[in-house]
Amino acid sequence: MQSFHIYTDGSCKRNPGPGAAAIVITTPDGAVVKEFVKAFPDTTNNRMELIAVISALKAVPTGKLIIFTDSQYTINGITSWVKNWKRNGWMTASKKPVENKDLWVELDQLVAGHDGPLEWKWVRGHVGTPGNERADKLAQEAATALMR
Repeated sequence: MQSFHIYTDGSCKRNPGPGAAAIVITTPDGAVVKEFVKAFPDTTNNRMELIAVISALKAVPTGKLIIFTDSQYTINGITSWVKNWKRNGWMTASKKPVENKDLWVELDQLVAGHDGPLEWKWVRGHVGTPGNERADKLAQEAATALMR
């Protein structure tokens, strides 16, 4: 079974405002396999973080994946919160509708359908982790280009 490390990042220049989602797919030894970035004219940072992870799972539907993100929102959401949200009819503990439900539903389905082990790792942003820095740069550049 193939194994990949996937670095994801989202950027938003104003929240809401122009933003972008980026992924960098590498082999475990760090060789870049593929990069992807997509910009959106009116979005939020949290949506970009989720779209980055969704894009990663669509790009690599099989294999052992370690997904690195600097978004605690994404990590906590997919590893913990989503179970309760589904149980509570997509309502938060405070009885409010879950924000970005459309993306959470899609991400949950992709995780459930992934053929191979998935591991989620939080990395601190902007501390020199090469894959994370590259994903950040791609997302920042694409979001900035929309402002011109």
